[in-house]
Amino acid sequence: MMQRRGAAMSFIFVTVLFDMLALGIIIPVFQPLLLHFEHGSYASASLLSGAFATIFALVQFFTSPVLGTLSDRIGRRPVVLLSNIGTSLDYAILALAPNVGWLFIGRVLSGATTASITVASAYVADVTPAEKRAGAYGMISAAFGIGFVVGPAIGGLLGAHDPRLPFWVAGALSFVNFLYGLVVLPESLGSERRNAFSWARANPLGSLRMLRRHRELSGLATVNAIGYIAHEALPQLFVLFTMYAFGWTMKTVGLSLALVGVLTVIISAFVIQRVVDRFGERKALMIGLFFGGVGFLLYGINQFVFWIAIAVNMLWMIATSASQAIMTRRVGAHEQGELQGAITMLRSIGMLVGPLLFTGIFAFSISTSHEWRAPSAAWVAGGVLLLASLAIAARVTRQSDDVREGVDVTTSLESAVSAEVPLTSDRAVE
Repeated sequence: MMQRRGAAMSFIFVTVLFDMLALGIIIPVFQPLLLHFEHGSYASASLLSGAFATIFALVQFFTSPVLGTLSDRIGRRPVVLLSNIGTSLDYAILALAPNVGWLFIGRVLSGATTASITVASAYVADVTPAEKRAGAYGMISAAFGIGFVVGPAIGGLLGAHDPRLPFWVAGALSFVNFLYGLVVLPESLGSERRNAFSWARANPLGSLRMLRRHRELSGLATVNAIGYIAHEALPQLFVLFTMYAFGWTMKTVGLSLALVGVLTVIISAFVIQRVVDRFGERKALMIGLFFGGVGFLLYGINQFVFWIAIAVNMLWMIATSASQAIMTRRVGAHEQGELQGAITMLRSIGMLVGPLLFTGIFAFSISTSHEWRAPSAAWVAGGVLLLASLAIAARVTRQSDDVREGVDVTTSLESAVSAEVPLTSDRAVE
């Protein structure tokens, strides 16, 4: 059984890795393509880039719960294959696009079919013992890190030769991922654990109803939603802030992003599970949120501290994996896909709210309309959000969430449900 679980985790790791490599390859060349269509206008290209991010998040907001719930009905493997085909077609459209309209078509298609992470997370819950899930989710994060270290480097080299070539390579990689899944990836959800498809559960409001139905999830859902909003500070502020405040060149920015990717791999592969084994998942959640919030506050001090803050802030990953592991134990095996769809919906909300919040704060803090300047204000806002989520997490989790290796991980969910007692605090369990 352990060998089969290990093999299944290896398969899903490769699937996510290929997906992230393909995404990473197009990162260095997507905005230059927008710049080309906008005849060199950086302002217009920037606005378009924001519009694409919003459209993608909005489409995912509506489709992720559908695909997550569908995977509970027909299995994880078919939905992963659908995602790979959808992203492959998206990259082909980007490679051939004669105008901005075609780029929107490709992004909408990708947003509608991109479910590999949602379903991969449900896959992990299917094949991994509860006490090992935080580490398994950390390995999924490691695939993210590898993809975002190697992918942009490949994309930059290919783009220097031909601006459209990276899109073709990314599309080919996604298609190879489809073939890999078709031939190698096993199904993780047995027919006896599948759940009937329901439109009531397969829409964003349905996902919210699931969080309300499982009252023991609502508090952690709030923690996750705040975290996803705060996370948008990183892609929106990192480059602009360092160029404005420190005068960094794109070479320095690239080195710092490579450091982010390397730290992602190290923390995912070697830190998360060790912290969970040592302290338990509840304390791991608190530790991760604390370091994430402090890291945000450190970013704005000075250039030397900024480099240290990168490593401090990256420890936030511990909280993300621990929170997700706790939530998977609070629902049944037949609801894991629906749960991951709900979590992805929360992430989509963060992607809709966060960019407007942090770019607005940053723009106002450096505006020439007033005499004062406070470019670090947006980082402070992100830190405050995470520390607030830490306070919420302390209230909505309980001591029994501190699962450790070798400890019986059978939760009291079934007994709590039968007694209609919400597991939202230690007092509720008592």
